[in-house]
Amino acid sequence: MSQNASASRANIARQERFWTRRAASWDHGAGNNPGLVKVVERVLAESGPAEGMTAVDLGCGSGQLTLRLAPLVNRVVAVDVSQKMIDLLQENAEAQGVTNVEGRATPVEHLELAPGSIDLVVSNYALHHLRDADKARAVARAAGWLRPGGRMVIGDMMFGRGGDARDREIIGSKLALMLAKGPAGWWRIAKNGARYLLRFQERPVSMATWVRLFEQAGLTDVTAIPVVNEAAVVRGTKRGG
Repeated sequence: MSQNASASRANIARQERFWTRRAASWDHGAGNNPGLVKVVERVLAESGPAEGMTAVDLGCGSGQLTLRLAPLVNRVVAVDVSQKMIDLLQENAEAQGVTNVEGRATPVEHLELAPGSIDLVVSNYALHHLRDADKARAVARAAGWLRPGGRMVIGDMMFGRGGDARDREIIGSKLALMLAKGPAGWWRIAKNGARYLLRFQERPVSMATWVRLFEQAGLTDVTAIPVVNEAAVVRGTKRGG
């Protein structure tokens, strides 16, 4: 096994353990997070869902985006690395009377779908957990699943390491917020700073990087839209259609 493949496999195992432990708390809290709600709304707005579409939600969690999207399309394939998340998604779908969601507990990196079989690929606050090389591969493979005229819309944490003014503004605002919280905030700076620098759990990249990945995958009309704080949405369309 190559070093890259081994690192990817280790990250998948780590993410599966992490999200299985956090599944219940995520399900309880995500719908009450104003920033996440705004990103979900913008992903939906940029997606243009319509009757008859088949959609894929990459990193669906317990359904914050999937269950908003499902009533607007024919079918949603909802994918998450954690079986516990998929179980919660299915419980939530049943509670809401949603019957057109297919949950799959599989890593995004390993998902296989037929070329040209999907109208819409979406994701919300999930792909920053992938290694950078796996982000690029995921976008390229997802572009291949799209039918001509199909659309990909990714909402996520999007900032780099201070390479542009937006990055520096985001990092500065986060530091100021944590410093104002006193010792508890200082501890979070130390903990999250180490994770950020080591890129162990979260690996966000800039909007410009996401735009480049979309364009490299052959998508057109690629647009990046800042939404709230560090979050943004990037949209692109498959040629043809």
